[in-house]
Amino acid sequence: MSADARRGPALAALFAGATAIATSALFVKVSEAGPVATGFWRVFLALPFLWAWALAADGRRHLANFATDRRAILGAGAFFAGDLAVWHWSIVLTTVANATLLANLAPIFVTLAVWLVWRRPPGGRFLAGLAIAILGMVTLVGGDFRLTPREIAGNALGVATAMFYAGYQLAVTGARARVSTASIMAWSSVVTAALLLPLAIVSGERILPATGTGWATLWGLALVSQVAGQSLIAYAMAHLPATLSSVGLLLQPVMAAVFAWILLGETLGGLEIAGGIAVLVGIRIAREASAARGVAS
Repeated sequence: MSADARRGPALAALFAGATAIATSALFVKVSEAGPVATGFWRVFLALPFLWAWALAADGRRHLANFATDRRAILGAGAFFAGDLAVWHWSIVLTTVANATLLANLAPIFVTLAVWLVWRRPPGGRFLAGLAIAILGMVTLVGGDFRLTPREIAGNALGVATAMFYAGYQLAVTGARARVSTASIMAWSSVVTAALLLPLAIVSGERILPATGTGWATLWGLALVSQVAGQSLIAYAMAHLPATLSSVGLLLQPVMAAVFAWILLGETLGGLEIAGGIAVLVGIRIAREASAARGVAS
């Protein structure tokens, strides 16, 4: 199958994955466990499903895949641990809208890394699509930044989340050239869980939920966001340019706003709807620009 033929299914997987992870903030907001502990349970509860998938897909090769690209897999797991830890605290300290907005600034850092490290400057049309998508995202969430110390800390952690997630995207893209999606998800999730548990314990936060509803929340986060969402995104990253994947994930705040409207009664005004449309337009422009250049820009 040609690269162009694979790009359609990969984009569908990317958008489905972005929709799945758009539910993350809702689960985190109502979790009975602490922010970092919630991140640990997200990946730990997903491990049996991810390993079953990896063993079914790769058999004995899965066990050897870690050695095949150890550095990239360790990097993906470490970056994702940082992403979950700081983003979950960002959600607690600031609004879901601000946390979601800032976490999705990852395309800026992906583009900068590709430019500075690999010397691949983005084209003008791609940058225009990126700018439109980010402007639409800012409009969608309303840009309600407050200057209390708590909000400032939460917003700063949101920016840090974007940096960690950019590193994760690049690590997965690099590893996927040599290792299957299933193996990357299984091995990197082990690394992420191993890093998050001691961090949650040292921070002194609540590790276990208190009720059955609390456990159901954690299982929902694990199955919807980690097993479904991240796996679909990892698959898509194998067949799409890194910066295009990162811009495509800007669909996440659009879907998060829709879920908040349906589940939390947060209505969308005309300005927010216009912002959502701008995000989708920006993604389309970036996609066409990337396809026209035919490079992993």
